[in-house]
Amino acid sequence: MIACDFQPFTVVEDKGFREFTKLLDPSYCLPGRKTISTSLLPLMYGKLKNEVMDKVKSATAVCLTTDCWTSITTTGFMSVTCHFMEDFKMTSYVLDCFHMTERHTADNLARELTRVTDEWGVTNKIVACVSDNAANIVLAVKNLHWDHIPCFAHVINLIVRAALKTVESTVQKVKAIVEFFHRSTVASEKLKATQQQMGQEQLRLKQDVATRWNSTYYMLQRILEVKDPVISTLALVNASLQSLSLEEWDIIQETVDVVKPFEEVTTEVSAERFVTASKVILMARGLQRIVARQQRSPSIHEPVKNLVDCLMNEMLKRFHKVETMEKLADATILDPRFKRQAFVNSKVADEAVKRVTSAAAHVSPLQREEEEDPPSATAGSSGAMFWEDFDERVQSLTPSTSTPTVSTAAMMEMRAYIAEPLLPRTSDPLAWWMRCAPVYKSLCEIMKTRLCIVATSVPSERVFSKTGQILSERRNRLSPAKLRELVFLNANLP
Repeated sequence: MIACDFQPFTVVEDKGFREFTKLLDPSYCLPGRKTISTSLLPLMYGKLKNEVMDKVKSATAVCLTTDCWTSITTTGFMSVTCHFMEDFKMTSYVLDCFHMTERHTADNLARELTRVTDEWGVTNKIVACVSDNAANIVLAVKNLHWDHIPCFAHVINLIVRAALKTVESTVQKVKAIVEFFHRSTVASEKLKATQQQMGQEQLRLKQDVATRWNSTYYMLQRILEVKDPVISTLALVNASLQSLSLEEWDIIQETVDVVKPFEEVTTEVSAERFVTASKVILMARGLQRIVARQQRSPSIHEPVKNLVDCLMNEMLKRFHKVETMEKLADATILDPRFKRQAFVNSKVADEAVKRVTSAAAHVSPLQREEEEDPPSATAGSSGAMFWEDFDERVQSLTPSTSTPTVSTAAMMEMRAYIAEPLLPRTSDPLAWWMRCAPVYKSLCEIMKTRLCIVATSVPSERVFSKTGQILSERRNRLSPAKLRELVFLNANLP
């Protein structure tokens, strides 16, 4: 309960909770908060960590995400999450969320990342590390000779944030209205009453957050939902605010319509339990096509036209190399829903096919043989000694064309795989690979090292969302060591 529900250690001393447990079982004696903090919690943490470590060490390839955060007590933390395939399902664990005592330089970040990966035994299994585009973490990953993949959600955030500046004056008016209703209890209660009189659901206005563009989207979307009650309430309370004109209300609606696809993409690529890296190329191109259509629309207001043009310019600047990112291209080729059809540039698709085929050709024969059934005895097996000389001479010969080499076998696998019909877009690609693994043995091994990659560093950011709930105003004296244990348990308990 303390780890799962963010309850403070003092909950075991609360009168109501003690009476409740006594009603459930009068003979049970609740442990004290000191016992929980110093004995039970570390014991549970150590046990779960060993269980998770066994699973992580069994992975053939892992993808990491990482991020840094400063708490309300101005304490710096760094989180590291791990993602891999387990029985053809995406599996995610928080490896660590620890107090970062030193400056966040590239060397210090690299040293901490190495410490975590060495402790968990995955240093030699890392296929990619996903983070935001901060120069220090990008350089740290580069110094470790890992493939860095920029967080797709962060890139979208930068694109939309830059574009929203074209409608800044209207957004600021909306923000002032929202802040007014949040500050004034009279206006807030009047808004509720007005919504009730109009037969509408009582909805609170949403405030945006400077670091997240989609919070601005949700703020604009919500004020549109309560447009009439807001206008009526502002007139009744005679607020000294700049009112929104009819044209500005239209601009808000058009802005919401324009940026809605970006919010939908952000939500979809932020999933942890589904394959996401293979969608990045398609989604980047899809957003560009949507915005290109919006550029041709004659019915939008001038500020929104500027918004659309800015979105396109930002995407051209930030998406122009998305197809050439090798790990993303490989993941897309190995997703049976997309394959070559996801690429605009056929040459880049050809290169990805060659790269994956080459990697499949170098898959260890032992890896393939482990999945094959042992050969069955033949009718002539009793005369095995008689054939020994002949078998040795055959093995010494150059392989004939009837016995494909490893590279030829990989090419045949790739050709057959590409020729397979595409899966429906909503299908599970990992379920398909589980069924077809015996047919595409080598490709399947490469697939495990590509489709395990996540498209965003949102998993690490979610860790800090939970950390913020644990390290609150009520629990601001919680030590970094205890916080580390609580975050790990909360994230990894089944």
